[in-house]
Amino acid sequence: MLVSTLPAVPRMNAVTERWIGSCRREATDRILITGERHLRLVIGEYAKHHNRHRPHRSLGQRPPDQLTSPEPPIARDNTRIRRRARLGGLIHEYSQVA
Repeated sequence: MLVSTLPAVPRMNAVTERWIGSCRREATDRILITGERHLRLVIGEYAKHHNRHRPHRSLGQRPPDQLTSPEPPIARDNTRIRRRARLGGLIHEYSQVA
């Protein structure tokens, strides 16, 4: 599917290429894709991770879906950390346990 760059968004192409590059480096280049359905599943899972959990430097180490939340908490010496595997363990998400 080909989508043209919109005239009012001149940087759209660069942003899209950056996301595609991240998706390829972190997910699809590391998994043997067996078909279109599998590819859609992998990209959908990566998109959820990218938008809901992955920290972004330009957003104050917050994911895009949590811009209204406060700054991430700072880990202390006795903080318990929970790890969640995504894409069969290819990507791990970490969070503090209350």
